[in-house]
Amino acid sequence: MASDGARKQFWKRSNSKVPGSIQHVYGAQHPPFDPLLHGTFLRATPKVPTTPVKAKRGSTFQEFERNTSDAWDAGEDDDELLAMAAESLNTAVVMETANRVLRNHSQRQGCHKPPGALGPEQKPKPSVEPPLVSSGDLRLVKSVSESHTSCPAGSASDAVPLQRSQSLPHSATVALGGVPEPSTLSSSALSEREASRLDKFKQLLAGPNTDLEELRKLSWSGIPKPVRAITWKLLSGYLPANVDRRPATLQRKQKEYFAFIDHYYDSRTDEVHQDTYRQIHIDIPRMSPEALVLQPKVTEIFERILFIWAIRHPASGYVQGINDLVTPFFVVFICEYIDEEDVDTADVSCVPADALRNVEADTYWCMSRLLDGIQDNYTFAQPGIQMKVKILEELVSRIDGQVHRHLDQHEVRYLQFAFRWMNNLLMREVPLRCTIRLWDTYQSEPEGFAHFHLYVCAAFLVRWRKEILGERDFQELLLFLQNLPTAHWGDEDVSLLLAEAYRLKFVFADAPNHYKK
Repeated sequence: MASDGARKQFWKRSNSKVPGSIQHVYGAQHPPFDPLLHGTFLRATPKVPTTPVKAKRGSTFQEFERNTSDAWDAGEDDDELLAMAAESLNTAVVMETANRVLRNHSQRQGCHKPPGALGPEQKPKPSVEPPLVSSGDLRLVKSVSESHTSCPAGSASDAVPLQRSQSLPHSATVALGGVPEPSTLSSSALSEREASRLDKFKQLLAGPNTDLEELRKLSWSGIPKPVRAITWKLLSGYLPANVDRRPATLQRKQKEYFAFIDHYYDSRTDEVHQDTYRQIHIDIPRMSPEALVLQPKVTEIFERILFIWAIRHPASGYVQGINDLVTPFFVVFICEYIDEEDVDTADVSCVPADALRNVEADTYWCMSRLLDGIQDNYTFAQPGIQMKVKILEELVSRIDGQVHRHLDQHEVRYLQFAFRWMNNLLMREVPLRCTIRLWDTYQSEPEGFAHFHLYVCAAFLVRWRKEILGERDFQELLLFLQNLPTAHWGDEDVSLLLAEAYRLKFVFADAPNHYKK
């Protein structure tokens, strides 16, 4: 058991990704607030639908399948591609190749075998793609996948795949069973698939009135970079669905934002506001990515955005954690003016001044829309976060009792690591590219940042169950949970996490008796 001194010291580290950096809890400006003692937890808990599971299961599963059937995106536009491929392939060849891909994936994930270690007879044929497996043969693929997930005794794994579920649709089953490395796919087929998906977005956005419901469904599986900026603005409610109204709306909102700058920004040196501005000025250099944020023009933009938001929202004011929520919007919107692939290190000074002004205003308004839905996370004592951490604890106890008991036995409290997960929306836990992909789905989910984020956090914690159960010390457990090895994560990892989170939502949203004690 850990001493009180050890627990206090590691409680202070929750803001830092680097062990040994002693700082106060990231975003906590007040003592911990127990919603149960104050009688606010039950009142503030989001209302869970009480409709019986059986009454909605059919429609819910169909919606689930539509929202997550993007693993291969075999839509109507791909029928011709599949037909051509089917002419030259038979079922036996397709199944043999799919089995090899699944077996190779299981070996890489569970047994530390690098792709290069495969024998020549195991190398999948580049001309054959797993998407060509028919729906009738899916059961065979799944059974083969599950029969190859075991590892020899004594072997270790750096990445523990999320558990499969029979309730997952075809696309999620493929993702969980074994998504092949990009090198195993035909580059031409991959580019055709990406081009087809981009065309769907462009067609949807080109109409006189964008169908926002269809746009959400299409965006759940990720948004192509060329249309991400306009899609985020539409999904956040910043831009109207009517195309003709958009230019006037943009001009009006941008003008309104800079009127705020003229009216409020000079007051940052006033005694009543100087503490707020000083804290913002201190926090911005700590943000990520440093190569982008520390550019003078970017620093000035972030200071203005955060200060104006704090002045106009006195109920919460500025709280550490809000600053991180600026970056994804800024990066996505600046990509419209920067051709570089790695925007983290892009030189913003080459962007025209007028374009930077537009990006700044758009970032402010979209961030404001996001915060409107989670503002109780940042009011006095941050009751929204306290409540969500409590719900997360209850959810994990239902999902994986062994992990929950292990944390409890070693006196690791959820607030010690999950506070930051809620305060920063996992931005400190995964790379920026993963955050942007995550937000594609959050923007397309109802109350994505407030409600669906809970299921993502639950899936994220259980994702590391093997490593968690392997730690037998309070300090090592807390250090691991505060410094998770996600530096090399990509879209595939995020898609897998989202598929599991949606499965959890599907199971628990219609089962309130399992959701809370």
